[in-house]
Amino acid sequence: MDDDTAPESPYGELVDTRLRVLTWNVWWRFGPWEARLPAIEATIAALDPDVVALQEVWDDGDRNLAGLIADRLGYHHVYATDLTLEGVSFGNAVLSRWPIAGHEWRPLPAPAELDEHRTVLRADIDGPRGPIQLFCTHLNWRFDQSHVRQEQVRAIASFVKDSPPRTFPPVLCGDFNAEPSSDEIRMLTGRTAVPEPKLVFHDAWEAGGDGSPGYTWRNANPFAAEALEIDRRIDFVFVGWPKAGGRGHVVRTTVEGTDPVDGVVPSDHAAVLAELRY
Repeated sequence: MDDDTAPESPYGELVDTRLRVLTWNVWWRFGPWEARLPAIEATIAALDPDVVALQEVWDDGDRNLAGLIADRLGYHHVYATDLTLEGVSFGNAVLSRWPIAGHEWRPLPAPAELDEHRTVLRADIDGPRGPIQLFCTHLNWRFDQSHVRQEQVRAIASFVKDSPPRTFPPVLCGDFNAEPSSDEIRMLTGRTAVPEPKLVFHDAWEAGGDGSPGYTWRNANPFAAEALEIDRRIDFVFVGWPKAGGRGHVVRTTVEGTDPVDGVVPSDHAAVLAELRY
């Protein structure tokens, strides 16, 4: 739920047009990153999303991964840096087939000794059927840092609430490094106390997936298997409560980016593609 739309409100005639939203952690410059770049690009091109939220995007000062993909596939893009590794920055980006009218980003809180320099980025997209606010984030990764992620979720919810008024529900995407049953995810979906009154999100996989676990961290992926972690669903598209005409309602959600391209798996994470009424 968001702003003035309550769950019991009638939506009127439902719109049939769709917005295709993709979120994907593209694994910075880890592994065979030069070989993975065309695989990432080819996967996005084949999926043909309208908007894309990317995490672990690199920028070496001369080139930016999101910028390269945007130029080659005809998207607009914005980028926010989290931190720098070996002289190359590491951040979040949004791509859009439509103009991005503006953007804003905020750092996310963490204790000094646990600070991974995480951020949340908002892109204000000038879509053909009304503006869209897309939020892209990436939370602390360690298993024992749920308390940090909960504070980061509170900061994200505050950012969403403080953003300009919306005619389309907020779309929040990213690598949350947390499973659906975790407190930090339950805070977003209304299964425990929400950080901001009336701000509740639908989990797009829960709403439109195929009923399978929908794992995005998968030991079937050779890059993920090296970490010796369990299979988990940690990458999400969240959407605020639908607006008039059912705008924002999740119609279908799939896990993507799992197949090799020319023998190369694109990333250690799978992507999530959600289709929303728009």
